[in-house]
Amino acid sequence: MGSARYHGSMMLENALQMPLSPTDIAREVLRIESAALSQMALEMPADFDCTVERLLAVEGRVIISGMGKSGHVAKKIAATLASTGTPAQYVHPGEASHGDLGMITRQDALVLISNSGETRELADIIAHSRRFAIPLVAITKRERSTLAHQADFTLLLPDAPEACAIGMAPTTSTVCAMALGDALAVALMKNRGFEKENFLAFHPGGTLGAQLLKVSAVMHRGTELPVVNADTAMGDTLLEMTAKGFGIAAVVADERLVGTITDGDLRRNLEGLMDRKAGDVATPAPKTTMPDALLTEALRQMNDRKISALFVTDEEERLVGLVHIHDALRAGVA
Repeated sequence: MGSARYHGSMMLENALQMPLSPTDIAREVLRIESAALSQMALEMPADFDCTVERLLAVEGRVIISGMGKSGHVAKKIAATLASTGTPAQYVHPGEASHGDLGMITRQDALVLISNSGETRELADIIAHSRRFAIPLVAITKRERSTLAHQADFTLLLPDAPEACAIGMAPTTSTVCAMALGDALAVALMKNRGFEKENFLAFHPGGTLGAQLLKVSAVMHRGTELPVVNADTAMGDTLLEMTAKGFGIAAVVADERLVGTITDGDLRRNLEGLMDRKAGDVATPAPKTTMPDALLTEALRQMNDRKISALFVTDEEERLVGLVHIHDALRAGVA
């Protein structure tokens, strides 16, 4: 019995001394950081609502600053604010002491990030804010720090351990600061009524811009449209379809779309086709889209119906355009 207990304790000791795998280490890092975020969500900084209210009233820009890793976080927060309706700018604290304080005006507000609240490089910015009565928001872990003492509003980070192996490298603290910046940005954008249309104005390029494009941005108009009347002879209808090159024609009456003729309609009506009128061959009440619809939604309609083009109509069903699947692909919507 004693021998078995001895061997069991030796196995446990050996297991405890086995090195953790990279995946085990990663899981522990994420566990520590997610626990801190959960703690912050449950214990939101008391000044958060007041901070949002004050930043909404800023007539100039929200200036974000920090040193080291906090500086990198500050740049990201400034970029997020600027892209979601709150004019913002990052100012490097070292450069601020050598002339860039002139970028910070009485119409601005300051958000300074320092985990310790004692970052020496922030001293000149703090003094500048107090001299000119510029609203100052502190993001820090220490409530009794110099930064928190000088600030008008303090957003305290949770008292949680860093996730690095030696407990010193900024990990948990930077994650929390960045998440708090996201929370500020979202609260501000919702209070401003910032919508998808506004977001598109600041993101015209890349995938985000493509996903928010409207049909009106790419649709064909005017003389580009293949248009016939209900009593147009099929010979002339075929010439119009061929000339415009979309494989479809709009049948209109009083400027309103009343039907469409596609290649499929032509195949279904081959017998005696040339003796008919456009209205005899057209499919009535066609599916359409609107100019203000998202291009992604128009593409989804085309894919669902296995068609390559959609006519665009206004609220009164008047024909105003045509969007082709190739237009969506060229715009980067896939």
